[in-house]
Amino acid sequence: MEQAHSLLLNEEACNQLKEHQRAEFVFEWLRFLKKILPANVKQNQKHLLEQLTTVLTSSPGPPTRLLLAQCLALVYRVGDSLTSSLTVDRCNDIIRSKDDSPSFLPTRLAAVACLGVLYEQLGRLLINSFKETMANLLKAMKSAESQGRCEIMLCIERILKGLGVSAVSCHRDIYKAARPCLTDRSMGVRCAATKCLLELQREAVFLWSTELENVATHCFRAFEGSNYDVRVAVSKLLGTLLASALEPRQAIAPRPGSKRNSLEEVMELLSSGFLRGGAGFLRASGDMLKGTSSVSRDVRVGITQTCVVFVSILGGAWLENHFSCLLSLLMVWVSHARVTQYPADAVSCRCCVSFILRATVGTLLGEKAQIAAAKEICQLISKQKRVGNMETRVSPAEVAASQHVLVCALLELGSLLQDLSSTAAPLLQDTSIGMLDTVISVLLHPSASARLAAAWCLRCVAVGMPAQVAVLLDRCAERLNALKSCPEAVAGYSAAIAALLGAVQLCPLGVSHSKGKMVMTLAEDLLRSATQNSRISIQRTRGCWLLLSALSTLGPTVMEHHLPRLLLLWKCAFPLSVRDVENELRRGDSFTWQVTLEGRAGALCAMKSLVVHCKDLLTDDVLSRLFPLLSCAVALLNQLPSLIKSYGNQIRNAATVFRLRVYEILTMLQPKRYEGNFGMVLKQLLNDLTGPEITTCAELNLLPSLCYRQDLALLGPALQDVDQHYIEEQVRSQPNHQGNSGTLEYDPFTIFEKAQDVPTPLPPGSALAAAAVQLFGVIFPHLGIQQKAQILEQFCEFVRQLKGARQQTVQIHVAAAFCCTLKCLASSRRELGSEEVQRPALSLLLGALEGPNPLLRCMAAEGLARLVQVLNDPNFTVSITLMSFDKLKTARDAITRTGHALALGAVYRYLGGISSPQYLSTCVGVLFTLSQDSTSPEVQMWSLHALSMVVDLAGPLYHSHLEASFNLVLRLLLSTPHTHVEVQQSLGRCFNALITSMGPDLQGEGAGVCAVRTSCLVGCAVMQDSQDCLVQAQAISCLQQLHMFAPGFVNLASLVPSLCINLCSSYLSLRRAVVACLRQLAQREAVEVSEHAVALVKELPRRDNTQLGLILDVGLEGALFSLLDRESDPCLCRDIQETLVHMMSSAAESNLAHWLKLCKDVLSASADSAAAAAVETQQEEDGDRYDDSSAFHAKSESSGPFSNLRWSTRVFSMECVCRIIAQCENGNSAHFNMALAQEQHLHESADFLVLHLADLIRMAFMAATDHSDQLRLAGLQTLLVIIRKFSSVPEPEFPGHVILEQYQANVGAALRPAFHVDAPPNVTAKACQVCSAWIASGVISDLRDLRRVHQLLASSLAKVQVGREVSSQLYNESTFTMETLAVLKAWAEVYITAVQGSRQRESPGSLLQQQNDEAGTTGPAGAGLLKLVQTDLATLSRLWLAALQDHALLTLPSQYSSQLPSTGGSFYTAETVEQARPHYYSAWATILHATALWLNSTGFIMVDEGPANLSRPVTPTSMGQSTSLSSVKSPEDVNTDRLHLILGISVEFLCSPHSGDQMENIDSCLQALTSGPYLYICIFGLIYIITNQWIILLFNNRPIVELVRQIVCAAQEHVKEKRHSAEAEKETVPEFGEGRDTGGLVPGKSLVFGALELCLCTLVRKLPQLSPKLAGSPTGRGGQTCSLSNTDCRLVTSALVILSELPSICSPEGSVSVLPTVLYLLLGVLREAVKGSVGAESGQLVPGILQALRTVLTSPMSRAEKSRGAWTELLRCALHTLLESWHTGSALSLSSTTLCLRSYQLLVSLFQGPAPVARPFILALGGCLVSQLQEVEKSRPQGPAELQAVQDAIRALEALVFAADETHCPQLVAVLLPILISLLLDENALASAPAASRSLHEFALGDLMRIGPQHSAVFRALMASAPHMKARLEAAVKGNQENMNTKAQTTRVISKNMPSIQLKFNFL
Repeated sequence: MEQAHSLLLNEEACNQLKEHQRAEFVFEWLRFLKKILPANVKQNQKHLLEQLTTVLTSSPGPPTRLLLAQCLALVYRVGDSLTSSLTVDRCNDIIRSKDDSPSFLPTRLAAVACLGVLYEQLGRLLINSFKETMANLLKAMKSAESQGRCEIMLCIERILKGLGVSAVSCHRDIYKAARPCLTDRSMGVRCAATKCLLELQREAVFLWSTELENVATHCFRAFEGSNYDVRVAVSKLLGTLLASALEPRQAIAPRPGSKRNSLEEVMELLSSGFLRGGAGFLRASGDMLKGTSSVSRDVRVGITQTCVVFVSILGGAWLENHFSCLLSLLMVWVSHARVTQYPADAVSCRCCVSFILRATVGTLLGEKAQIAAAKEICQLISKQKRVGNMETRVSPAEVAASQHVLVCALLELGSLLQDLSSTAAPLLQDTSIGMLDTVISVLLHPSASARLAAAWCLRCVAVGMPAQVAVLLDRCAERLNALKSCPEAVAGYSAAIAALLGAVQLCPLGVSHSKGKMVMTLAEDLLRSATQNSRISIQRTRGCWLLLSALSTLGPTVMEHHLPRLLLLWKCAFPLSVRDVENELRRGDSFTWQVTLEGRAGALCAMKSLVVHCKDLLTDDVLSRLFPLLSCAVALLNQLPSLIKSYGNQIRNAATVFRLRVYEILTMLQPKRYEGNFGMVLKQLLNDLTGPEITTCAELNLLPSLCYRQDLALLGPALQDVDQHYIEEQVRSQPNHQGNSGTLEYDPFTIFEKAQDVPTPLPPGSALAAAAVQLFGVIFPHLGIQQKAQILEQFCEFVRQLKGARQQTVQIHVAAAFCCTLKCLASSRRELGSEEVQRPALSLLLGALEGPNPLLRCMAAEGLARLVQVLNDPNFTVSITLMSFDKLKTARDAITRTGHALALGAVYRYLGGISSPQYLSTCVGVLFTLSQDSTSPEVQMWSLHALSMVVDLAGPLYHSHLEASFNLVLRLLLSTPHTHVEVQQSLGRCFNALITSMGPDLQGEGAGVCAVRTSCLVGCAVMQDSQDCLVQAQAISCLQQLHMFAPGFVNLASLVPSLCINLCSSYLSLRRAVVACLRQLAQREAVEVSEHAVALVKELPRRDNTQLGLILDVGLEGALFSLLDRESDPCLCRDIQETLVHMMSSAAESNLAHWLKLCKDVLSASADSAAAAAVETQQEEDGDRYDDSSAFHAKSESSGPFSNLRWSTRVFSMECVCRIIAQCENGNSAHFNMALAQEQHLHESADFLVLHLADLIRMAFMAATDHSDQLRLAGLQTLLVIIRKFSSVPEPEFPGHVILEQYQANVGAALRPAFHVDAPPNVTAKACQVCSAWIASGVISDLRDLRRVHQLLASSLAKVQVGREVSSQLYNESTFTMETLAVLKAWAEVYITAVQGSRQRESPGSLLQQQNDEAGTTGPAGAGLLKLVQTDLATLSRLWLAALQDHALLTLPSQYSSQLPSTGGSFYTAETVEQARPHYYSAWATILHATALWLNSTGFIMVDEGPANLSRPVTPTSMGQSTSLSSVKSPEDVNTDRLHLILGISVEFLCSPHSGDQMENIDSCLQALTSGPYLYICIFGLIYIITNQWIILLFNNRPIVELVRQIVCAAQEHVKEKRHSAEAEKETVPEFGEGRDTGGLVPGKSLVFGALELCLCTLVRKLPQLSPKLAGSPTGRGGQTCSLSNTDCRLVTSALVILSELPSICSPEGSVSVLPTVLYLLLGVLREAVKGSVGAESGQLVPGILQALRTVLTSPMSRAEKSRGAWTELLRCALHTLLESWHTGSALSLSSTTLCLRSYQLLVSLFQGPAPVARPFILALGGCLVSQLQEVEKSRPQGPAELQAVQDAIRALEALVFAADETHCPQLVAVLLPILISLLLDENALASAPAASRSLHEFALGDLMRIGPQHSAVFRALMASAPHMKARLEAAVKGNQENMNTKAQTTRVISKNMPSIQLKFNFL
C-alpha cells in the first residue's frame, strides 16, 4: 500500500493487483490524495484529472465514489477550475446514458456523487450549468431505482448547500421531487429526502410558510412503516420547519390576509397527525366506523420526537416563557376522545406526552425554571380537582379525560421533584400553590390510574427530599383512618403509603421503625374491617396486602418484629387444608370469590415481597408454615376454570392475577419443597402457555432476556440503547389491544419496587405468560425423564397443529419456556435427560430457529448453545453443526439460512470456544459464501454477525484465516450500498472482532502484519465515512482497539476531530463510542487530545461550529462537563466522569488555573448560586472583623460559559477539586508553601495550588451553602480537605501567622447553615467533622473567633441532649446515632487538641510557650480553648462514657447477642443495631482517647454536677451514676468500672485484626492507655495485648513501646509493694514475681514472656544480624551496614530499657530463666553498635546499651540468695563473650568516642572493686588498655569528648596500678610513667596545639607531678635510663612554671586597677 501514497495513481502497480485488491489500492490512493491536495497540483492537474475520470468510469463502490468526488472537487478548488464545467458535463452525460445494466449503475451513482460534491465545493463557479444539471437529475429521478434515488437526493442536498440562495429558481422543483420520496418504500431514500428538504428549508421560505401543512402531512405519512433512522431524520425536519414557522429566521414578505403562526396553530398541526395520523379523511372516517384506531404507533412516536426537536430548537428560554401554553396543548392530546377510546391507545399516548415533557423540561430547563414549571404543572392538577371531588357528579367521559391528564402531569411533576432533590424544598414550603395538598387530593380521584400516579408523585417527593417521608406517611395514615368508608380514599392512601415505604429504599437516612408498626396496625385494621362493608371490601383487602407487601421493603430488622402477626394473617387468608379448598366451591357468589381471590393474590404478593427483601427471615420454621398455604393456593389453581365458568368474566381478571401471584412466588422458592404439587402446577402452566384463551404475546418483554445480548443488534437500534427507548418500545407493540404497553395500573403492587423510574408492568395476561415461562424453567429440571419427554412432545405437536398468528404465539411461548429451562439447567449444572428427551427438545428449537420472527430465531440460537452446554456431548455437538451445514447448502429461503448461520456462530458459545480446526475451516467457508450473497442483505447481515462470533470463539486458532477475513470484510465494505446499513453494521462488528483477534500482533513489522494493519485503517476510514451513525460508532470502536494494540499507528490528528464532531450526536450509541474512545485516549495522551480538539474548532466553518463552540472557550474538558450535565444514561455519564478524571490526572497540575476556573465555572452555573458566585470579605471597623452574618456580600458577575447546570454536575466538579488537591499533594512541595510558590512563580512562571487558595475557599463556601444537600456535603468535604492541607502553611507577609487565618469568616459562614435545626443529620455530622478539624488545626488565633465556631458545636451538643424524639419523626433512629457520635467525636477531637495544647504551653521552654510569651497571647489550643470545653465537660464526659459502653456492647461476639439490652443502648435502638455499628466504629477511638484524658485529669474522680439532660439513661447501668440509692456504687467501684471499660475496649481492639484505618485507631487506643494513672491495676489484663502476634508486627509504633514500658514499671511497683508488705509480716521474703519457685514462664499468660517477644521482634526487625538464622540471609543483610535512623535508635534503646527491667519483676528462679536472653540481646546490640554496622547513628545507641547493662548488673536479683550463684555464673559467661569479641578486634576502639568514654568509666569502677572481682578484668583488659593509650601519641584528641575518653583511660590505668600489690606496683608504675610522658608537648608544639591537646598535656603533667614523688625510686631509675624522657619532662615543667608566673603578674596588675568598691549587678 505504500505505492498508493503518491500524487498520481501508480497505474502499473494497480494493474498488477487482483480485482478486490485494486479497489482497496484505489481507495487508499484517494485517501492519500485528499490528505495532500492542498499542495500545488497545477502542473499535474491534467494527468490527475484523467486518472480520476478513469476511476469514475470504472464502477467504483459507494465509499470510493464519495472519496473520488471529494478529490475531484479539491483538485479544481486548489488548482485550475476552468475545466470544471467539462467534468460536470461528463457527469451529466453519464447520468443521461441509456445503459440500464447493473454493471453501469456504480458509474452512474459515482457521477451523481461527483456532481453533488463539485457544486458543494465550487459553488457559484458552476452556476451556469446548474439548471441543466438539476433538470437532468430530476429527470433521472423518475426512472432511478432505490440506490439512484437515494444518491440523487444526497446530491441535490450538496448542491443546495454549495449554491445557497442562488438555487432559488429550482426550489419548487426540488420540493416536488423530494416530496414523494418521503414515502418511498426504501428507508434509505426517505432519510436522503429528509436531508435534502432539511437543507432546502434554509433558503426555501415556502416550506415553513405556505407549504407547511402539506409538508407536515407528507412527514406524517413518512412515519408510517418507518424504522428508527427515518423517524429521527423526519422528526428533525418537521421539528425544524415548525420552529422556523413559529420563530422565523428571516423576514417574510407579508401576504394579504396572512399572519404569523402561533404556538396553538403549530401544535394544532401536530395534533392533527397525532390524533388522526397521516391518512386522508375517508380512511380515518372508515376506521372510526369500524371501531379501530387509524393512527399507527410509529406515526405517534415520530410526532412525539418531532415535538421534542421543535422545542429543543426553540431553546430553554422559549420553553420557560411558553411552558404553560405548551403544557395545556399537550394535555389536549391525552384527553382527546380519539385517544381515550381504547385503553392501549390511551396508555401509548400518555407515554408519548410524558416523553415530550421529560425530554424538554428535564433537559432544557435549569433548576430555577424547572421549579417554575413544577408550579405550572401543579396549577394544572388543581384545575382537575372538580373531577376528583366526591360531591360533584361528573360523566365517565370527563373522568376518562381527566385521569390521563392527571397521570401525565403527576408523573412529570414527580420526575421534576426527584431530579431537583432538596433544591425543590422551597417549592414545598410555598403555601400559595399548596403542592403537597394538591397532589394528595388526587388520591381521592375516581380513576385508579390517577390515584397511582399521585402516589408515585409522593414517592418521588420522598426520594428527592427524605425529610418528607415521615411527614407524608403520618399524613396519609391519618387520612386513611379518617376516610375508611370511602373506597377511593382506601385505595389511594394505601397506594400512597406503599409508595412511600418503597421510597425508603432510595433514602440513605431511612425512616423510623415506629412507622413500620403504624403501617402494620393500619393493614390489620383494614383487613379486619374488610367484611364490614361489602362496598369497600375489595379496596380494603387490596389495600391491606399492598401495605404489608410494601412493609417488607423496610428490611429484616423491621419485619422480624412483625413476622408472627404476618404469618397469622396469611394463615387466615387461606383454607386450613386442601380439602377445604374443594368445600369452598360450594359456597359464595361472584363478589365473594372476587374478594377472596383479591385477598389471596395480595397475600401471595406479600409472601413474594418477604422472600425478595427479607431472605434472612426465611428459616425452616417459617417455610414450614408457608408451604401448606401454598399447597392450598396451587389446589385452587385447578378450580379456577370451573369458577370462571360458573361466575363468568366478573372474576376472570382476579383469577388471572391470582395465577400470576402463584407463579411468581413458586418461582422464587426451592422446587423440591413443593414437588408434590408439580402435577397441578404443570397442568395449569401448559394451559397458560398453549391454551385457547391466549390472545396476546408480549414478545418484546419475553424474548430479549433469553437472547444473547450481542445478538439483539441484528434486530436494529430500536431494541438497543437509544435516547428514545422509552417510546420506541411503543412501535413494536400491537396497535389494537394491550400488547407491550405497560402502565402502573396493571399491577399496583409494583409501586414499591426499588426503581428511579415509574414501573411499567405488563397487562395481567402478558405478565402471566412471562411468569409461566419462568416457572416452567424452574420446575422442568426436576421432572422425570418420561414426563419431560411427554411435555416436549406435546409442545412440538401444538406448534405443528396450529396455524397463523396463534401458532406464532404458542411457538414463542413454548420455545421461550424451554430456553428458560435450559438456562436454569446450565446454571444449576443439572442434566436434561436421555435421547428421548433430546429429540423433541432439538425439534422444538429447530422449529423456532426456522421461524419467521427474527427475535425468536435469536432466542432459538441461544437455546441451541445452551442445549449443547447442558448435554456436553461432542457427538451431539458435531451432529448439530453438520445438520446446519446441510441446511445451509440446500435451503434457499432467507429465514432458514439466517437462523442456521446464527446457530453456527452460537453453538460453541458455552463450550470454552472452538477447538476444532476442521470445524472452523468449514464454518468459515460457509459463512464467507453466505456473506457475499448480495441478493439478500438479511442473509449477509446474519452471516457476518455469526462470523464475528466465530472469530471471538476461535481465539488464536483463527489466525490462519485472518488475512482472508480482512480481505472479505474490506471488499464488502467497499462494495455494500449505503442503503444496506444493516450489512455495514454487521461488517463493523466483524471488523472489530478481527482486530481483537489480531491483538498485540498488530505492532509487528512484517509485511503481512503491515498489510493487515493497513487494511484495518482503510476499513475504519470506510466506516467513518458512512452515513449511518451505528456504523460510525463501530469505526470509532475499531480505532479504539487499534489504539490499544498499536498506538503508534493511529493518527490522533484525524481521530480526535471526528470524535469531537460526534460528541453531540443524536444517537446514544455513537456518543457512547465517542466517550469510550476518549476515555482510553485520555489515559495516555490527554494533552494532545485537548490540543487537537481546540484546533478542530478553530478550523471548522462558522455554520458547523454551533455545538462545538464551547470547546473553544473552555476546551474539550468543558464540553465534556456540558455533555455530562445533559446526559441521563448512567453508563455514558460514568465514562464521561472517568475521562475527565484521566484528563485531570494528566494535565491538572501543569494547567492548574484552567482546571480550577473550569470547576468554578461549573459550580457557578446555577441560578441559585448567583448570589454566592462572588463573595467578598469585609472587615468591620468595630473590631469584630470576622462576623459571619455580615462577612459576605454578593456582587453581580457574568454567568460564565455554562448556564443552568444540574446539582449532580456541580457535585462532580467539587469532587474534581478534591482530586486536584490530592494530586498536587504528590507533586511539588511549593503547592503548599506560599513563600516557595511565590518565589518559583516569579522566576519560573509556574502555577501552584496555594496561589489559588482564595478560589478554593470560595468554591467550598458556594457548595456548602447551596440548597442541594448532596452539594452541601461535597462542599463540606472540600472544606475539610482544604483545612487539613493548608492549616500549617505560614503566611510569609505576617510571620507567626498561617495563611488560612484570613478566611475565618468564610469558614464560619460555610459551616453555619449545616447546624440549622432543619439540616439533615448527615450534613450536620459532616459539618461537625469540619468544625473539629478547623478548631484542632490551630488556625483560629482570636478567642472571639474561637468562641463563634465553638457555639456551633455547642448547638449541636444541645441538639443531641434533646434526644432522639425529634429526629425520629423524620429519619431512621440510626441517623440519630450517626449525628450524636459525630458530635461527640468532634468534641473529643477538640478536647484532645485543647489538652495537648495546654500541656505544650505549660512545658518549660516549649516553642509554643515562647511564641505566646513573645506575642502576649494565649494560643488557640491553650487555656482559652480548654476553658471553653470545660464548661460542657460534665455533660460530655457522661455522653462519652455512654457511647463507649454502647460500643463495648456492640462489639460482643454474636453468641453473646442475648446480653444486649432489649431496648437498645444510649444512642441506638434494638432495631438499628446493624446500622449503628459502622457509626460507632468510626468514632470510638477518638472518644476513648478523650475519655482517658479526662479521667486522667480528674484522677478518676468525677464530681457529680447533676445528670446531663439526656432523653434516656446514659447506659443501661448508667456507669455508676444512677440516682437510685439502692444502686449507688462506691467511688472505687465507679473507678473500676470506668477503667475496665477503657481497658476492655482497648484490649479487644488491639487483640483482633481489623481492616480500614487501623493505625489511627491504634494510636488513639495506645494514647488512651498511656494516659491513665493506675496502669498497674491492669498489668495482667494487658498481657494479651503485648503477646498478640499482630501487635508485634506493628511494634514500630512509639506509643506501643511507651505502653509496654509503663506496664513493666507498673509491674515493678506492684511486685515491690507485695514484697514490702510480706517483709513486714514474715521474716523470710516470699518469692513474688513471675516464675515463682519453678522459673517457668507460660506463653500467653506471662507478662515477661510477652515483653521478651516484643523486644526480640523489635530488635530483630531493626538489627537482623542478631538472629543466627537471619545473619547470613538476604533478609539479615549479612555483614552489610544496617542504617538506623534517629527514630530507630530511640526505638531500639527503649526496647533495651524494657529488657533490662524484666529480671526485677521475676522471682529469683524466674530471673535466672530470663537473664540469658536479656544478656544475649544486650551484648548483641552492643557488638553491632561497636562494629559500626548500624550506621552513623551508632553513638546514640551506646549510652543506652551501657545503661541497660548497668541496670542488669545492679538488679536486686543478682544479690538474692537463691539466684546469686546462677547470676554470677551467667554474668561471667557474658563477660567472657564480651572479652572474646574484644580480642577479635571487633570491640572497643577510639573511633567510637562515646563508647570508649563509657567503657573506661566502667573499667575504673571495676578496677577499684574487690580483688576477686577486679583481678579477672585486670588480667583480661590491662594489656589492651595499655595498647590503646600508647596509640594516643600518634592520634591526639581533637575535641572535648575524645579528651575526656583519654583522661578516663588514664584514670583506669592508674586504678589498675594502685590495685596491684606492693611487689608488682613498681613494674606497673614503670609502664604508666612513659605513657604519661608521651602525652607531653614541647614548647613549640604547645603554642600551636588545639585546646584538647593542651588540656591533655596539662592533665598528664599534673599526674606526673603527683605520681612521681609517690614512687621516687622508680621515677629516678626511669629518668636515668631514658634521657629523652627526662629532657621532655624538664621542658614541660619549665614551661609550666613560666606560664604560672605570667598569670600571677597579670592578676596583680588587674587588682591594682580595680576600684575598691564593687557594684553589684545581680541583686538576686
